[in-house]
Amino acid sequence: MITSLNWVLLLVTVSIMVGLALYSNKIMKTGNGEGGFLLAANCLGPFIGAATIVATGFSGWGFMGSPGVAYKYGAIELLGNFFFAPAMVFAVLFCARFLHQKAEQMGSFTIPEYIARSHEGPEIVKRFTQAFAAIITIILLLVFLVGQIKALGLLAGQWLGIDQDTAALLMVGIIILYTSIGGLAAVAFTDAFMVIGMCVSALIIVVTIFSDMSPSELISGLNAIDPELLAPTDSGPYGSSVWHVLMVLPYAFIYSATLPYMSVRFMALAKTTKLHHVAAYMTPIACLLSLVPLAGLYTRLKVPNLATPDEAMPTFLANFLSPSMSAVVTLFILFAMKSTANSVLHAIAGSVSHDLRQAIWPNCRLSEKSLLILNRGAVWLLGGTGFVLMLLAPPFMLSMLAILGSGTLMAALVAPTLLAHFVPANIYAALFSMIIGFSSGCLFFLQFNLGWVEAPIYSSLFACGTYWFVAKYFNHQPSTVSFHSH
Repeated sequence: MITSLNWVLLLVTVSIMVGLALYSNKIMKTGNGEGGFLLAANCLGPFIGAATIVATGFSGWGFMGSPGVAYKYGAIELLGNFFFAPAMVFAVLFCARFLHQKAEQMGSFTIPEYIARSHEGPEIVKRFTQAFAAIITIILLLVFLVGQIKALGLLAGQWLGIDQDTAALLMVGIIILYTSIGGLAAVAFTDAFMVIGMCVSALIIVVTIFSDMSPSELISGLNAIDPELLAPTDSGPYGSSVWHVLMVLPYAFIYSATLPYMSVRFMALAKTTKLHHVAAYMTPIACLLSLVPLAGLYTRLKVPNLATPDEAMPTFLANFLSPSMSAVVTLFILFAMKSTANSVLHAIAGSVSHDLRQAIWPNCRLSEKSLLILNRGAVWLLGGTGFVLMLLAPPFMLSMLAILGSGTLMAALVAPTLLAHFVPANIYAALFSMIIGFSSGCLFFLQFNLGWVEAPIYSSLFACGTYWFVAKYFNHQPSTVSFHSH
């Protein structure tokens, strides 16, 4: 009976999302060529802009992974998760305007193109830099996408009563369908629909917990199990001291301001959209979603002996919600996963159809219809590639894939997107900083036993140092190289 309800819920919501995609397709066609597909024809208003930023930032990790971390490590995860809210708001208030205006002046549709066009240098080096930025974006975000598809398959398979590979294929097919119809506009409009469901889910979780016990009872109960859950001596997965959790704030800020699937939304805001209005919508939504790890703390108190912490949220859904309510909340958790997966897919499709095409064939001139076919074809190709890679990939921790993919890419792109606003530099500084950020990010993550946010933060510092050093070097070498503007 419940499985039938789940299928009905899925069909209804998919119909709504396809309808939103068809509506956004009309908006997209008002854009100038590729700008309609890649930048939503710069139509994002304050609510849609805020909703798509928060929905993308608070992915399925916030609903599935984060409660598991809270179950194992305690309240430190509640604090770490909460830092994402102010970090994302700060990123919008302090970074969105200059990124939007500069991209509009240069006619940039993607972050790799923005980096290439905003730095002076020989044309061949600029094209190589755009290609390099596109390639690492494709590789690292494909890694991230594989993890998202895997998580979607695991949850949707249980929810629909089918095997996880079939469920993963179904979920990927849905995402490909609406993303290819309307591009970023479709992603943004469906994100807005999905974030409403995510907020309802968070409210259900919080009301369920505090209808059963007061906050003081939850605190005293956890303290009785293990005082470390409330007064830890380290930051759990974030680092070896209690202060390491504070690194989540700069991590989430750089994450929001530099990652292509996040920052492209800044470029897509409408000219009339006021950033303080975006921030006003974002703040309550992000703060509400930050409370979801409470489910892990509550489950630790009620069911203290789970085999693995990752079972915390499934256990909460099965034991503390009615079957129909559990079905609805699970649907909204799938929304959270899809809202990030569709954004990642759109970003890597743009890198393939736009950035690589520009870098390899700079004089290629295609009609708007041909460009749209290319953009949509890239979405289908890369969505299918992500699914096949998921089938071939060995067993892995989903959180590891997320940090390796997004954290390393963030370190590679932070200097030429953020630091460039304060430090005048040429294309060589951008290229070398990306190489150092990418290589040090991979090295720190794979070879050193660092906290989850430490490796991206340290490699970001290395990349920014490289950017500054190369910029200073060329400032002192005025006669050694001549530059040609784009």
